[in-house]
Amino acid sequence: MRTTIWLLIVVFATTAGELLVTRAMKQMEEVKNFSLRSIFRFLGQGIRKKSFGLGIVFLAMGFFSLLVLLSWNDVSFVIPATALGYVAGALGAKVFLGERLSSMRWMGIVLVTLGVALVALTNR
Repeated sequence: MRTTIWLLIVVFATTAGELLVTRAMKQMEEVKNFSLRSIFRFLGQGIRKKSFGLGIVFLAMGFFSLLVLLSWNDVSFVIPATALGYVAGALGAKVFLGERLSSMRWMGIVLVTLGVALVALTNR
């Protein structure tokens, strides 16, 4: 049961972090010139966005939860199981960011879900 809880924490914290950082990035101007000045200006814009900072917090929480999960389980289980993040990310992008998902992407989501289910069955 604890593995399931920590796996859900990893998946949802990481996905929330990625969605929040993506939201912040979409609100910022695009980097066209990779000079040091442009990069620092871009980073400064990101730091001032609340969703960027909160996203970094969630990503850190997901990372440290992954470390906990890896301390209890085989990496051959943990890494494929965290692929549920792809599913959560796609659904989150559709719901929270308004992205359109093609039928090919939905088929990929179904395949990833089936793969995670197969891996989960081997961890009993």
